[in-house]
Amino acid sequence: VRQAGAGLGALGKMVSSCMLQVLLFAMFYTFTVLSSKDQAMRGQCDKPVEKNLRFGVAPDWEMANTICCHNTKYAEPSGYFHSSRVNLFSRFKPEESSHTFYDSVCGIPLFIAPRGRTMAEWTAESYEHGWPSFRPEEVVQENIVVMPGGEVRSVCGTHLGHNIPDDKGARYCIDLACIAGMPRIGTHLEPHRH
Repeated sequence: VRQAGAGLGALGKMVSSCMLQVLLFAMFYTFTVLSSKDQAMRGQCDKPVEKNLRFGVAPDWEMANTICCHNTKYAEPSGYFHSSRVNLFSRFKPEESSHTFYDSVCGIPLFIAPRGRTMAEWTAESYEHGWPSFRPEEVVQENIVVMPGGEVRSVCGTHLGHNIPDDKGARYCIDLACIAGMPRIGTHLEPHRH
């Protein structure tokens, strides 16, 4: 068996190396995209939630890992997001117009809120229902899968919560512990307090 680029000198080896890198990238990309959708359908995380969760959630790592990675129907306690230690909405600066929430396992963006409503409306709806509540315009659609029955998962397989429609339409009732991740390298992190 002759090695690709053998006998072609340095230029041939460089071309062969570049072709191999392109091939490996294409295989990795295809595997990642396909396996991510498969993971979401199985409802499995490929690793535990991050240790450095944002919004004051890190001390509750075991709860977060159980809810996000080993569960399809249970939720964090109602009102957890506004408990004295977490107090989600107090962590946002008044001048910030929206906030991005990242998957607690894989760091992809999942929700950007508020969009299409005010901060006061988003806050009031979340308090009314007991969990951070998002509307369709606040969902990063390519990173979310809604299962039959309403369970919401990320494409990484992380359980996020449920779609519980009301008279205004789809309403994503989401566990803060599952959207408190750090962004994957290369994504933007807002300057609010963690």
